[in-house]
Amino acid sequence: MKDLSGWGRYPRLYGPLATAQTAEAATRLTASAPGVVARGLGRAYGDAAIGRERTLAAPGLDRLKGFDAETGLLRAEAGVSLHDILTTFVPRGFFPPVVPGTRFVTLGGMIASDVHGKNQHNEGTFGEHVEVLSLALPDGRTIRCGRNENPELFRATIGGMGLTGTILDASFRLRRVETGWIRQTTSVAENLSEAIALLGRTSGATYTVAWIDVLARGTSLGRSLILEGEHAGRDELEPRQVPFPPARTGRFGVPFDMPGGLLNARTVSAFNALYYRKGARRAGQTTLVPWDSYFFPLDGIARWNRIYGPHGFVQHQCVIPEARAEAVLSAMLDRLSETGTGSFLAVLKRLRAGTGLMSFPMDGLTLALDIPVSERRLALMAEIDGLVSDAGGRLYLAKDACQSRDTFEAGYPNIAAFREVRRDAGVFEHMSSKQSERLGL
Repeated sequence: MKDLSGWGRYPRLYGPLATAQTAEAATRLTASAPGVVARGLGRAYGDAAIGRERTLAAPGLDRLKGFDAETGLLRAEAGVSLHDILTTFVPRGFFPPVVPGTRFVTLGGMIASDVHGKNQHNEGTFGEHVEVLSLALPDGRTIRCGRNENPELFRATIGGMGLTGTILDASFRLRRVETGWIRQTTSVAENLSEAIALLGRTSGATYTVAWIDVLARGTSLGRSLILEGEHAGRDELEPRQVPFPPARTGRFGVPFDMPGGLLNARTVSAFNALYYRKGARRAGQTTLVPWDSYFFPLDGIARWNRIYGPHGFVQHQCVIPEARAEAVLSAMLDRLSETGTGSFLAVLKRLRAGTGLMSFPMDGLTLALDIPVSERRLALMAEIDGLVSDAGGRLYLAKDACQSRDTFEAGYPNIAAFREVRRDAGVFEHMSSKQSERLGL
């Protein structure tokens, strides 16, 4: 039995792991027994990438199968990592259309989770840029899916958390960039209302995101730093700056679990205050930031999830419809601040609706928080889930570790249609994860 816990290391779960080195082996293992789901690099935070009975890993599906430099069309196997795509193509002047907050994810995982990034408000989710994919089904068949070929199954696979079959390969288009640098501009919001307004005014930027201080109180509730980003041109570089800086190697890491009480209200509040003051000094300034540091700041710290101690953490990411967002986010921040439940990794973004049947984004605002696990904090998360659900919002399945079935069913209106597609494809009882079992999906 292997430790298959997600990146949040909560819940701690163990089970059998089957490994495939070829597409044929992955197809055979998908069909061999029910209760299976595919797993990439283990960066889903909770129990989404852990099979109900058995988990399938396919590390051998790591080949780039074709690239057209004229159109940017890339075809790759599902086990190829985003890291490999970036380190291969950024030096050639190409960048993916959408990237999440870590480069240590697989292409298959990006599709199954329908990941989004700092440009979701303009470019949508990653799934919107996938043109075609191959899917292994429990009956032993491999089929192609796209917008014009098995479109219902294609739409269900985008954001379907691996529950429609095992993704074997996919094609999507990279975009041209002149350099590997991002021109970043920092703005300061003194409270939540200002932060939401600034996110609206900066929506024309290619990339925009807000870091938010969740422990600030009173008139400073929700104070934030808004970071806009654009791909820099060669004429913006200093002579000493190489056009395409390499990715960091992750030389620094967390060698062991930190003490469980290290991240408390006092330490997180002190960090947040320092980070806010440092960012405020850069207000209105524009700097050039390497692509790796801009998009993946935590990837420079290996095993950073150990910072939260041996009990792990929950990443709570919700999206709330625009009309209710400010009131509900204020209530959430009030509860976090009142209880001293800090998160130094708190991100606020504006989203638009996704196109996958089970895609997370809707028109509104999303807040992501990292919360160390304890009985008291899990009870608080359930309370916050209620606020989100009552407002017509939902939680991101790729981050979820503990939402209730009621919260899930209230947030995803296409559950019945998703189940029907799964039944039609013959995967309903066969493709199954610990998460789908918990949520009745």
